[in-house]
Amino acid sequence: MWTTADPGADLVGLSILGVVTEKDNDSKQQASLLRRKAAAVTSRVTAPEAVSVSHSAPLKDSISNSPAAVDDSNKEPPLQIVWRNVLIFVYLHAAALYGFYLCFAAAKLATLSWSFALFIFGGFGITGGAHRLWAHRAYKAKWPLRVFAAIGQTISVQNDIYEWSRDHRVHHKFSETDADPHNARRGFFFAHVGWLLCKKHPEVKRRGKTVDMSDVLQDPVVIFQRKYYIPLVLTLSFAMPALVPWYFWGESFKTAFFVASIFRYVFTLNVTWLVNSAAHIWGNHPYDKEINPAENRVVAFLTSGEGWHNYHHVFPWDYKAAELGNYNMNTTKAVIDFFAWIGWAYDLKTVPERIIRSRARRTGDGSHPFSLEDSQYTLEDMKSEEKAFCEIIPEGKEN
Repeated sequence: MWTTADPGADLVGLSILGVVTEKDNDSKQQASLLRRKAAAVTSRVTAPEAVSVSHSAPLKDSISNSPAAVDDSNKEPPLQIVWRNVLIFVYLHAAALYGFYLCFAAAKLATLSWSFALFIFGGFGITGGAHRLWAHRAYKAKWPLRVFAAIGQTISVQNDIYEWSRDHRVHHKFSETDADPHNARRGFFFAHVGWLLCKKHPEVKRRGKTVDMSDVLQDPVVIFQRKYYIPLVLTLSFAMPALVPWYFWGESFKTAFFVASIFRYVFTLNVTWLVNSAAHIWGNHPYDKEINPAENRVVAFLTSGEGWHNYHHVFPWDYKAAELGNYNMNTTKAVIDFFAWIGWAYDLKTVPERIIRSRARRTGDGSHPFSLEDSQYTLEDMKSEEKAFCEIIPEGKEN
């Protein structure tokens, strides 16, 4: 896989397809990072447990909503297109268009239903697994749920859990700077897919090495998936989706492959990418008007609840990834709640309403209903309480 010095750079396209075979030494470097942190850090109090994992207390000192947070004093490096990745994604999208045609011209209803079920299952592997469970530690899961989520995440083919979580933590810690792998300030296309078609900015490589991933590497499910990622991807995402319709209800193998494997995969990719692009460009900002991430209902619907992005970037360890978490626009929450009901998910983390009210009044764009209410708290009271729950704490900003 990739080397630690290059988190998600250069070989992104092939890694997504599960064909990069170069081994890395991430485990050793993460262990070394953990030892250095243990020696340097004394006692530090953090509020939600998840803060100490993916967004530690010192994070406030290193993150900013301005690109100035990252050292941009040197001349911008030239954009280097990775043509291999371009050709791969051109083929994938052309094949997906053919698969889309077959959805109407040849595919059986059972094949379409099967493809949709895989889309939902793989989607949960990303939203409820790689994102809310492993990247943000917004809840804890027993091993059956971790295995279930890992299988879904493998079916979606968006790099292994470790790499997905690592890049996402880098994205949150250095959002909308040169160290952000899919910096939305570089435009919709770059944030959507362009970042996968060119070499990473040097800041992504440099800053990516500073993100602690030791907690993820302690999960044997993650280690197993990472070790056998290539055969797992080839089996679960490309072979199995096509073989099931062909074997069980006599679907043409060609139709099954282009519909259930290729079209389903590319559609899942583009829906996921919308969180990086559309949800960072269009929508209102009820919780923090100074950051790009926005509340986007269309993206929330397509991604089972990942489009409430202004809230998520302010409160990233809320397992709902949204304030209200209504099931009709956040089915990921519904699935997590179900697993909590049967005992597979536990320690679900949420944000108290008073903190949400405080933040909406103080830094929101006025679109939240709380903004219209009178507050009993002073600005300093609000900021003091927010420090325990918020990822981004703008100083000296009032509505």
